[in-house]
Amino acid sequence: MHSPATQRYRIAVIAFDGITPFHLSVPGMVFRDAAFDLKICSPDPSPLRTTGGFDISVRHGLAAVSRADIIILPTWHDDCRDAPPALLQALRRAHQRGTRIVGLCLGAFPLAQAGLLDGRRATTHWGFADTLAERYPAIAVDREVLYVDDEVLTSAGVAAGLDCCLHLLRQLRGAEAANHVARQLVVAPHRQGGQAQFIERPVPVSGSDGRFTQVLEWVNQRLADHHNIDALAARAAMSRRNFTRHFRDATGTSFKQWLLNQRVAHAQRLLERSEMSIELVAQEAGFGSALSLRQHFRATLRTSPSDYRRQFRAGAG
Repeated sequence: MHSPATQRYRIAVIAFDGITPFHLSVPGMVFRDAAFDLKICSPDPSPLRTTGGFDISVRHGLAAVSRADIIILPTWHDDCRDAPPALLQALRRAHQRGTRIVGLCLGAFPLAQAGLLDGRRATTHWGFADTLAERYPAIAVDREVLYVDDEVLTSAGVAAGLDCCLHLLRQLRGAEAANHVARQLVVAPHRQGGQAQFIERPVPVSGSDGRFTQVLEWVNQRLADHHNIDALAARAAMSRRNFTRHFRDATGTSFKQWLLNQRVAHAQRLLERSEMSIELVAQEAGFGSALSLRQHFRATLRTSPSDYRRQFRAGAG
């Protein structure tokens, strides 16, 4: 039996005639290393037309879905049309087997039609959220988040699919692997929500933001210390008001939430790569006590530091 950090996962990505190339490329950009066996499959005959003006050849039909550990619908038709019965049947059977199922952007619509989102929270592209809610009233549609992980994963539109896939990668392969891919992709800021959807964002760098960027880097190197906005604003040669506004514009969140996210991510890395005690990890990451670390870990990642370490201990990958 493999641990989550060493298992090789079979991923079936469902394409269709008329798909947008960017949506189709998102899972491939995130799940591209040797830990994943990713196959593109389709209920439609190949070659498939795309909105990019070129066709793609797909080697696999829906039979690949029956062998997958994870199924991803990277999007769906803009008219939110009904999915073909064969696809719906494949999704329902996979869900009954316990397969992890993901609907990015409009990919939530076939999942909803299959009944997989009934009684759950879900999201989709903001322009289609009302349609999803009206068509499927049994779903609690959340319009304010990048993604929802309620057993079945759904995401908001376009680039939010990256955040959702990175979240899944973090669950499967650990924080270090997910953060490495995030840095490679230079992901956009994330909106705050009620579920564990932190993806570490590289510190913004530009000529005009040099001093501000240095302050963020300085904080990142001293996560165990106490930090307050007044002192950081002074270090950046800004007023408190300007620092707060600039911080939100640059990172998409408040300093308090950003600092918490950095501390959680640092704790994840320490748990993955070292044998430090939970108490020492808590101190090194800036939580002060093991109790505080456990509380924030539970709220952010829905697990405990000890359970996380068992899944992703140092060198497991």
